[in-house]
Amino acid sequence: MSDADNKKPISEEFERATNYELTDHDIERARLLIGIDLACRDKEQITTISEDNIRTYAQGCGSDNPLFVDPDYASKTRWGGVYAPPIISGFVNKPLLGDPIPKEIKDQTKSVFRGIHAFISGGEWKFYKPLYPGDSVYSFSGEVDLEVTPSEFAGRKVTRFNRSVKMNQRGEVIAEYTYRLILTERKKAREKGKNLSIEPASYTDEDIARIDELYANDNPRGREKLFFEDLEVGSILPDSVRGPLTVTDVVNFHAAGYGWVPYGLRTGRMWHKNRKRIAPFYVKNEMGVPDVAQRLHWDSSWAQAIGNPRAYDYGVMREHYLYHYLTEWVGDNGWVVSMYDEIRKFNYMGDVQFVKGEVVGKREENGQYLVDLKVQMINQRDEETVRCTATIALPSKKGGAVLLPQADEATQRKAIEMLARHGELLAEKQG
Repeated sequence: MSDADNKKPISEEFERATNYELTDHDIERARLLIGIDLACRDKEQITTISEDNIRTYAQGCGSDNPLFVDPDYASKTRWGGVYAPPIISGFVNKPLLGDPIPKEIKDQTKSVFRGIHAFISGGEWKFYKPLYPGDSVYSFSGEVDLEVTPSEFAGRKVTRFNRSVKMNQRGEVIAEYTYRLILTERKKAREKGKNLSIEPASYTDEDIARIDELYANDNPRGREKLFFEDLEVGSILPDSVRGPLTVTDVVNFHAAGYGWVPYGLRTGRMWHKNRKRIAPFYVKNEMGVPDVAQRLHWDSSWAQAIGNPRAYDYGVMREHYLYHYLTEWVGDNGWVVSMYDEIRKFNYMGDVQFVKGEVVGKREENGQYLVDLKVQMINQRDEETVRCTATIALPSKKGGAVLLPQADEATQRKAIEMLARHGELLAEKQG
């Protein structure tokens, strides 16, 4: 078949994939899911923590922090060995058995928002405990809210707020993540073409030298203690950098464990089976080959088909980059308590992110010595792409070592109940 013969069906494929609409009917159906917590049955690429996948994860985020990658070093810290930072639970999961969604709700919400472009625009993390080699991660989650607002980029948008509670095999809550999932119409975004005029980044040797200098000075604090008393409101955090973004960065982030369910990146026979399972997720590329719609993160021609100038990162990549920036700054004796971020701009291939931060508050609370921070990512066009607020716990010269925070009683009780129900259903299944 000639290239000319291929052009029409591929164009039709793009048109089909970008022609789904946000409807009032889908919005009302989606509201039925608010307040329902369900056990997460997904089996992620990683289900149980090991020294190897901790190291692979950290390096996939661009971090060589010895606390995560060097067992000999980590064994001499307060943690007793390498541990996985709780943010890794965003893409580590072992199937949790639980009661299904009520049938009437399932029937009414089937295929809701099918074919609509979705991306995460940030969220709020709360961190309670580290994960050690041998620990498994289970989770349950549910919609907590839904908003409909105008969108400069795509006409209107739907924002779904989902809270996911992460726990270990003992039922201890290790983290909570409430993220914002943005839903927009691909067709309107493409027609508007708002971002297509954004010029690609270009760097001189002097530009790369400036970036290299920031990396050269960007080292983990390590054993050196940063005390609560060392900081004042207005104290400036060290400048840092991430990027320039390449396809290699996206590949490394996937290698770290991200992005396998519910859609999945599959090869060979598994590619064939996955297409049968979720056909709308596959859109023909310029060669007529069905490939994942998710490829807009590495395939600029597909990204352009839905209204962007080139491929761009996952917003969660920058969340994880920021977490490691904070963890390396607080050192081995501090703890990142929480982090709220807003992804405000796309991070396109070639873009670089300069990281800046400052102290905006200090307080003592329930035996913890807490410092509030404002952190930003700013690209080479001097645009703020991420706005973040975070709270860290530091050791105190008068109060001693950091005390880890705890989940509230209701959330911890729900976690124990969910894990107990898992045990009951597992026993029934095996018996």
